[in-house]
Amino acid sequence: MKTDSRYRERVYEIVRCIPPGRVMTYGQLAEILGDGYTPRTVGFVMHAADETTPWHRVLNAQGACSTGRVVLPRDKQQRLLEAERIYFDKRGRCKLEDYLWIPDEAEPRFKTQGPKATLFKN
Repeated sequence: MKTDSRYRERVYEIVRCIPPGRVMTYGQLAEILGDGYTPRTVGFVMHAADETTPWHRVLNAQGACSTGRVVLPRDKQQRLLEAERIYFDKRGRCKLEDYLWIPDEAEPRFKTQGPKATLFKN
């Protein structure tokens, strides 16, 4: 994983734009950011996010929290999202088709560097 500060800041720049009540996935962020980013590396970067970055709005591809092993208390991320009116089922997953945020494609800083995958439409 690249460790330069610009690599991390590109992740944080997008995450800071996620509106309350919406989420993105690690994979979605990696796709937007392009070559050199993977869902796993985005996850590592998110674990180092400061308080100005709404890290809790980034979920795994199943719509579930992946911070249980690194954040105390274990359910902190889910509780923060529930406070933003994001609802989870009994398996701890939210419906991504209801909450996924897709940046405006006209926004130049969010252009993908590679081929675009089909994402949910809001």
